[in-house]
Amino acid sequence: MTAGEGRQDISEGRRKTLETAAAAEKACLAGCYPSSRDRERAEESLAELAALAEAAGARVLARILQERPNPDPATFVGRGKVEELRALVETLALDLIVFDDELSPGQQRNLENRTECKILDRTQLILDIFSRRARTREGKLQVELAQLTYLLPRLVGKGTLLSRLGAGIGTRGPGETRLEMDRRRIRSRLALLRREIDRVGLHRRQQRSKRQGIPVPVVALVGYTNAGKSTLFNALTEAGALESRQLFSTLDPLLRRVTLPNRLEMVLSDTVGFVRKLPHDIVAAFRATLEEVRESDLLLHVIDVSSARWKEQASAVEEVLRELTAQNKPAINVYNKADLLPAGTNPAGLTGTNGVLVSARTGFGLRELEGLIALELESFTMRLELKVPYDRAGLLSRLHDQGRIKAKSFENDGVLLEVEVPRSAVRSLREYVVSRRPAPPVRS
Repeated sequence: MTAGEGRQDISEGRRKTLETAAAAEKACLAGCYPSSRDRERAEESLAELAALAEAAGARVLARILQERPNPDPATFVGRGKVEELRALVETLALDLIVFDDELSPGQQRNLENRTECKILDRTQLILDIFSRRARTREGKLQVELAQLTYLLPRLVGKGTLLSRLGAGIGTRGPGETRLEMDRRRIRSRLALLRREIDRVGLHRRQQRSKRQGIPVPVVALVGYTNAGKSTLFNALTEAGALESRQLFSTLDPLLRRVTLPNRLEMVLSDTVGFVRKLPHDIVAAFRATLEEVRESDLLLHVIDVSSARWKEQASAVEEVLRELTAQNKPAINVYNKADLLPAGTNPAGLTGTNGVLVSARTGFGLRELEGLIALELESFTMRLELKVPYDRAGLLSRLHDQGRIKAKSFENDGVLLEVEVPRSAVRSLREYVVSRRPAPPVRS
């Protein structure tokens, strides 16, 4: 073994040791709800927080809920609950306490001082999971942007952190505090990150514009985290994407081309899942990635119908879609995990032409889903019969690049083509049109 390999093994061992240590962190969850009628919803939210904590590598040992009309401005929970949390820290040797709502900088500082334990809120927990899941450069940039945006207003100087920079003769005076320097550095880093993300976003828009020039519609999977989007993506594409019961297992978007039973092609995009109380800064930071949702031609809203709270989860997704100005896009509701429902049941609200009950894991209902997708997309293209003169070689080349040639024959005065093109391209081809008709409907 070489010295370099030895160092690499040691480094890898340290990394695994750190990950193991992080996975062993013992946590308590805490939350508030305004009245007794909201307790069930608060318990459901805390259960989701527990899943988030486990996805981040924590081990949940205790949960605390408090009924309060309004959170305490100093510590979020009341004085008695703070003492209860402090006692739990001592008896269970807790490493951290996670709150189900976003804490103000003052609340977080006061809680840490009084419990002598690390305090996180829901936003920090989600950002930590995102930092673990990000694989692409764009994903890592977006996570760092969200983390620094969250951190900036929470920089609090204490003790020596507020001391003036420099020491000795010639350095006395107002100067710049450590806190001010930290803020300035973070602002500079934020500006750099935004420029980098804009650059990546420009590249993504260029790729998207190339796709838009080809008559292949884009269909985006959206839905609550752990609703089964990646399983459905694999079932429709056979792409072998990561499937996991952990929340936010998919962070970076995946795109694959799919041919439907009626031979219509589409590009299917798998995107990051949504959750309740998804912070605005996270949505803003991931706007470049979520543009795939906004620029798609059709949405497949995947809903975990086996969850008792599937309607609330669907509403949370619709709220994020409104924030992305994608709420009016054509959409199909895909009620997933039918295999987990009692035999013969079809929960109320699943009827209608805009939804289909499926099981991405077993394949139940997928043919019906593909038929619905084909019906929604059949007006995306027009099938034309064109006669292109032989001296228009450039047009022939463009049709091969941007259209789908269905048939071709050579005549004395030009090439006779049967081609599918986007409706937006029909106007520029009208002088060559022999006849036009919509793409054929799907065969059931």
